[in-house]
Amino acid sequence: MDDRTLNDLLRRFGLSDKEVDTYLSLLEHGEAKASTVADAAGVSKRYVYSVSESLAERGFVEVNDHVVPTTIRANPPDEVINRLRSDVDAIRPGLEERFSRAERQTEQFEVIKSRVTVIKRIRSLLAGAEDEVALSITAEHLAEIRDSLVEAVDRGVLVLLIVSDASEVPGGFAGELDGVASVVRTWSEAMPTLLTVDSAAGVVAPPELLRRSNTDRQAIHFSQEQLAPVIVGSFLGNYWPAANELATAPPASLPVEYANFRHTVFQTTLRLRAGETPHVTVGGRWTDADEPAEISGRVVESKQGMVEPTNNEFPVQHSLVVETDDGETVTVGGQGAFVEDIEADLVRIEADGEDSEETDGTDEADDE
Repeated sequence: MDDRTLNDLLRRFGLSDKEVDTYLSLLEHGEAKASTVADAAGVSKRYVYSVSESLAERGFVEVNDHVVPTTIRANPPDEVINRLRSDVDAIRPGLEERFSRAERQTEQFEVIKSRVTVIKRIRSLLAGAEDEVALSITAEHLAEIRDSLVEAVDRGVLVLLIVSDASEVPGGFAGELDGVASVVRTWSEAMPTLLTVDSAAGVVAPPELLRRSNTDRQAIHFSQEQLAPVIVGSFLGNYWPAANELATAPPASLPVEYANFRHTVFQTTLRLRAGETPHVTVGGRWTDADEPAEISGRVVESKQGMVEPTNNEFPVQHSLVVETDDGETVTVGGQGAFVEDIEADLVRIEADGEDSEETDGTDEADDE
């Protein structure tokens, strides 16, 4: 390798021209006094001392200042290369993380100009839903995404659905509602197509884009965890209360476990209204002390706005009142809870032990 190429490569590792000259002189001498290196590199002895300290910090040389005069020794090239390689490997995860974060940021918003693409994005997002879907769609276009909704419900996803522009209810599309959602509401007026999935991504489309092919209105497909909860809040606070409840799915079989707290509240509310007293085990944190919390007990009340009659005090309130096994009364909320005693991360719902014993006794009597 010629000197010019070697110099260029060393400069890529942050060495200045003078540092390169000093280091190459040391390589030729192996170990030398500062004055010898200064003469060979064409720099002052004071500069050699300064540069040597910098080169030593980066593993290129070793300064022996325990002898008089001080000597400087070049470290073996293999040792230097291994250290450089180790440094490169160490920074790779950080670089890749920032690069992928930048990629995600550039993909956070997509402008959609056609109805066909809106429907494709909705189907794709529904296919990836794991916990919760909040969706408003016109009655005319419900059939196009019906199968995707049914599959989400079958996977155990909480689906809150508004069918808008539904002036012909229940005619026309009523037969398409079986199994499509946990709760279905209808609204006679047209409203924007709104979709959020797992409070992380979604679609917002004006009514005109789905109605007409020659409109200049556009939709937005977003993947932004800060924006999605705002859309969910608007959906539950502005549109959901104005729509009329049409259908509610039966409760899930017990035991069942949810990380999504709204789904927990929905299921326990159905059980409470059926005259049952579900038993829950809650894992999360105490909101006042910000310390881990784990309780178990019977749900005695729910505050919610998903099914009629609603009883929450504000649109996004979904909480439980639990009488713990220790006899205490504790309020439980979901992610971001601050009014309640506990912010829940995971909740397991089971049949109450007393109810189970009564059922077992009845079965035994029947057998006799």
